[in-house]
Parts: sequence; C-alpha cells; structure tokens
Amino acid sequence: MSTIMGTAEFLRCVAVSIEPSNPKPYVSKPYPCNPSFDCFSKRFRLQSMVAEDVRTKRSSVISNSKKNGDLTEVLTYKDAGVDIDAGSELVRRIAKMAPGIGGFGGLFPLGDSYLVAGTDGVGTKLKLAFETGIHETIGIDLVAMSVNDIVTSGAKPLFFLDYFATSHLDVDLAEKVIKGIVDGCQQSDCALLGGEVFPHLTALMLGFKFLNDNACYHQWNIYASQTAEMPDFYAAGEYDLSGFAVGIVKKDSVIDGKNIVAGDVLIGLPSSGVHSNGFSLVRRVVARSGLSLKDELPGEAITLGEALIAPTVIYVKQVLDIIGKGGVKGIAHITGGGFTDNIPRVFPKGLGAFIYKDFWEVPPVFKWIQEAGKIEDAEMRRTFNMGIGMVLVVSPEAALRILGEGNGRNSAYRIGKVICGNGVSYS
Repeated sequence: MSTIMGTAEFLRCVAVSIEPSNPKPYVSKPYPCNPSFDCFSKRFRLQSMVAEDVRTKRSSVISNSKKNGDLTEVLTYKDAGVDIDAGSELVRRIAKMAPGIGGFGGLFPLGDSYLVAGTDGVGTKLKLAFETGIHETIGIDLVAMSVNDIVTSGAKPLFFLDYFATSHLDVDLAEKVIKGIVDGCQQSDCALLGGEVFPHLTALMLGFKFLNDNACYHQWNIYASQTAEMPDFYAAGEYDLSGFAVGIVKKDSVIDGKNIVAGDVLIGLPSSGVHSNGFSLVRRVVARSGLSLKDELPGEAITLGEALIAPTVIYVKQVLDIIGKGGVKGIAHITGGGFTDNIPRVFPKGLGAFIYKDFWEVPPVFKWIQEAGKIEDAEMRRTFNMGIGMVLVVSPEAALRILGEGNGRNSAYRIGKVICGNGVSYS
C-alpha cells in the first residue's frame, strides 16, 4: 500500500511539473579528390598516424611507470574502463547483421518522409548527480543525447520516451529528474510521450500526449504488476536512465553527407562543457587530483562539481534554423570518440577533416582535466568534445552566412575544412 501511495504522489508531482512548451572566411570552388593523393601540406600528419605514435609512446611510458611504481603516469579512457576500439568493433559486427547501422540515428521510411530514431543514456555522469546531489538537470542530458543525434539527419524531433529505474521510489528525487526531462523536451520542441518507472515491486506506464495547439492533455495509464525483485542492483538513492527520441524529415531533405566535397567548411557549435561522455575518465581524474566536487575549479568562480554537471546543450532549434537556410551537407554530434571518431562518420570515402586547433575557446574544465590527469592531446580529442558539441559541414557560401549571423547563445566557429585523405588532422 505504501508503494502505491508513493507512486500516486509521484504521478501528482509529474503532472504539476509538465507545462506546454511555449577567422577570415573564404569562398572557394570545390575540387575533386583522388583518395590516394593528399591535398594538404605534408608537414601536417593525419590524426590516425599521430594517434598510433602516441599509443606506442604511451604504452612505453605506462609500462616503465608501473615498473617504477610511479603514480603519475598518463591516464587514458581505456585505463578508466572504457574501450572505444571495442565499441567500434561491436558496431562493425552489428552492421554485418543489420546493414545501415553506424549513423547517428536510424531511418525508417514513411511515405515521402523518414522517421529518424535515436536512443541513449547519460552514462556515468549519473554518478556525479548522486555525489553532488544535483538531479535537476540530468534529465536535460538524457533528452539531449537522443535529440542531438536525430537532428544530424535534419529531422525535427516529434516525441521522447524515458525509462527511469530504481530499487525504491523516492518521489522528491524522481520529480527533480522528470522536471529536467520536461525541460529538455521543451527546449527541443518535442512531446514527452511516455515512459516507464520501475520501483522495487511495481511497474508503471506513464502516458503523456501533447496537442499542437499549445494545449496539454494528460492521460495516465497505470498498470500495477509484479516484477522481479532487484536487491543489490541499485544502491539506495541511485537510479538509472535511458531515453528514446523519434523525429521526422522529408526524404528529399535528409542530411546524409553524400554531397560533401573537399573545400567545404567545418562549423563548430560551442558546448557547455563535458556534456555526457567521458565521465569514467573524468571521475578517475578527480580521484587522482585530490580535489572534491565541492572545491572550486582552479581559476574559476564555480565548483568542480558544478562545472562537470553542467547540462548538455540541446542544439535542435539552432541546427534546424541553420539547415532551413541551405548549404548544410553533413552534421556530426560530438559525443564519445570526440572529433577523431565522430567527424569522419559523415564523410564520403576519400575525405578527411583538417582542424584549426586554436580557433575556438576551450572551456577551462577541459584544461584542468588534461593537466590533472596528464592526458595526451590525442586522447583528449578522442574522448571529449573539447568545447565543440556539434560540427556542421557546409558550403563556403553557407559558412559566410552562418558566421555572420553567429552571436550570443547562437555563436559558431569556423574550426576547419574538408580535405582529401582520411581521418582527422590538426594544425
């Protein structure tokens, strides 16, 4: 009975929380690429080559450090328990069973349009929420990770579903999380269609239906059912989240990267910080640093915890506005894998990216992470967004317009260009 009463109170809280959402640019002609020919200066080396050298040197450093008992060896994402190469290998194997896998969103044909779907969680950033007690924005991260993925195809998000799992329902805590999800949906102009809440013994389906005329109709469907008990699965006060978003785009308006050519411009949209990737490594760095999450980020008037928990930017409105004005050929959401793995995903074969390293402001939190963790440049670029959360591949003419319009919250940077070659190289 207490569980049912707690659930009823939680539903009341959610119902109250939901409201209806009210450098010098140039113009140049594209030129063809021969994949065997590098169109850039030989003094620049491809990132893949640099990364290989770094891995070789790093292995030697770590090996010698461990032999000597040195606790100051460089840290890597793999050291923190996340193997990006293993993840890439899994995607490669899945692609054999389900062709078409590998994009940021999945496309399903529907008449003259595509439904574009994406799903994600927020990873071990949840640990930061547990440790800081800041739960109000983690729901924004959850929405952002899915809607930012599907907008890379040019899709407008339609609806979002969430999954909230816990061993014991804390109504006040859950309300904070759901409010963040609602905020994220409002920022991306999509409906919170429904989701599941799993307390210890009771499963609930929550249905939300939003009308397009800015009115909001709430329909609650509650199904009490026995589920498997999960003792020790979630610690007291902890929970897990996952989300799922669906959008739509006309077939003749899909952004798929097929028309990208050498000479196109890379436009970067700034991030708010770490966003929702790399936190296994971040937590390892924090543990090594000797600082607590309540301590100030060195040189900044903000605590380390506040800097790290800053919610992921939702780019939907800004990106759709830019797409609507033309000239956008490809879009990469910079998540796990950083620039190194994400930008090449949108390129046709034989093309690569050349990045101007110092053409945007890198947030102080990344500088601290690198210094405190003694992390190599290549590892930072393959793990974190480094201050750029979304990269648009556009024509030179479109770049002039975008950069000319960029200001305030919608600022944008010219961070590089498309070149003949492969991978990502840096100035």
